[in-house]
Amino acid sequence: MPRFDLPPAELQTYRPAVVEPTDFDVFWERTLAESRAVAEPPRLTRVDSPLTAVEVYDMTFSGFAGDPVAGWLIVPSDAAEPLPAVVEFNGYGGGRGLPHEKLAWAASGYAYFFMDTRGQGSGWGTGGVTGDPHGSAPAAPGFMTRGIESPETYYYRRVFTDAVLAVDAVRSLDQVDAARVAVCGTSQGGGIAIAAAALCDGLIAAMPEVPFLCHFDRAVGMTERDPYQEIVRYLAVHRGATEQVFTTLSYFDGVNFAKRATTAALFSVALLDPVCPPSTVYAARNHWAGDAAIVDYPFNQHEGGQGFHWEKQAAFLAGLLSA
Repeated sequence: MPRFDLPPAELQTYRPAVVEPTDFDVFWERTLAESRAVAEPPRLTRVDSPLTAVEVYDMTFSGFAGDPVAGWLIVPSDAAEPLPAVVEFNGYGGGRGLPHEKLAWAASGYAYFFMDTRGQGSGWGTGGVTGDPHGSAPAAPGFMTRGIESPETYYYRRVFTDAVLAVDAVRSLDQVDAARVAVCGTSQGGGIAIAAAALCDGLIAAMPEVPFLCHFDRAVGMTERDPYQEIVRYLAVHRGATEQVFTTLSYFDGVNFAKRATTAALFSVALLDPVCPPSTVYAARNHWAGDAAIVDYPFNQHEGGQGFHWEKQAAFLAGLLSA
């Protein structure tokens, strides 16, 4: 695929104005307070596993509105004291899968938690178990337009709240040093990580890879690929809903979260990415309130750097922890 976005030199300084609701902070403070008020302590169940170098726990925590959300907690078997932790969020349509698929961080000495994404887990991979008990008005197939008629009912209000409460839950664990927690994720998971970085105090790092859910007004008009095309199909039918749809999306735009994220960050971007256009990634990175490095992969599409980039993340996080 040829490059279709801005030239690389322009991407480095691309810092667009993005619509921001006047009550953005109030909305999120209220949303989190309401769910934290009904949250219960996380529940851990040790899982019998052939993995001998790690301990695996099936962990359930309270997410949005107290809804149960599942995930895998994986910690080194020989840990003698609280560990730094990595909380990871998943790509669009995937579930938490199986614990033996996710060993890199625990094998590197971290407590690791992988969050199931509510309502997803049936599009690829090895599945998820967390439902989404909240309904919505008519929506296009997929998750991008569920409840999009209002920020109060929008699907990602629930997902982003789950992410913040996942960090809360992980910080409460005996196995974890609450002052040394990082968040990461790829694509949708990267967008969720950006939101968590803005909404959680005191994270040590955020590592969004080829993040989705950034600079909606540009992305929706630029790419022909899903999931952004779900919004296009919705608006092609609901012809009078454009203003309300983009008003709702402004409460969930990674650029608006980036403006509030002060932790150190390491982004990745793929310059041939047809799913998350490079300019939308740079828009979030260039608005980041803290220090934010970025690694570009000039000849990759949405797969980004994959295992090569994980090595850069591991070095980045180790450097922060040793500083």
